[in-house]
Amino acid sequence: MKKFWIKFKSSLKTKFLAGIFTLIPIVLTIYVFRIFLSFFNNIVGPVLDPLLVKYLGFRIPGLGLVTGLFLIFLLGVFTTNIVGRSFINLLENWVTRIPLIRTVYTTSKRIMNAFQLNQQGFEKVVFFEFPRKGIWSMGFVTGETTGKDGTKFYSIFLPTTPNPTSGWMIFIPQNDVVPSNLPVDEGLQTLISAGSLVPQQMNLYKTD
Repeated sequence: MKKFWIKFKSSLKTKFLAGIFTLIPIVLTIYVFRIFLSFFNNIVGPVLDPLLVKYLGFRIPGLGLVTGLFLIFLLGVFTTNIVGRSFINLLENWVTRIPLIRTVYTTSKRIMNAFQLNQQGFEKVVFFEFPRKGIWSMGFVTGETTGKDGTKFYSIFLPTTPNPTSGWMIFIPQNDVVPSNLPVDEGLQTLISAGSLVPQQMNLYKTD
């Protein structure tokens, strides 16, 4: 009976935690969306709503969201040119000098960088021996090519950690690459966490 009760409590705890971990991302998503919508509604509403009521006789629901999406698009246009990128770099240098803000900003940026990288066409996560035999590195396959002698190569992006937006592009013979059991998003998660969120088992082995 005691063993049954211990097992029951363990199962109950596991199910409860699973429910919490499932609920948290949903709640956070809704919460962030509400903040996003309220933020732009509070900015746009006081300016545009009186004008709409005056000239059209009614308000437009969701105008703050539409305006916010449009402003985000304009921000993307601005930050993808030289002037905008230089301004953002200057702003980041200033922000990262403030202790508490620096921590929040750099952490959130790494998370966003991971989402951005996840859309860059990474095909799969692989392991290969680098920088020497017996030491394994993790990289992302971005393409394939064939050498002059017919050898099949992978083109692999080898990112740095914990900031995976920088790294090296290398060509490695496919026979020297070990496939992993990780999807791309889990590979990025492992990199950003500097290995603290590494899976319990991976396709690695000891070499002489």
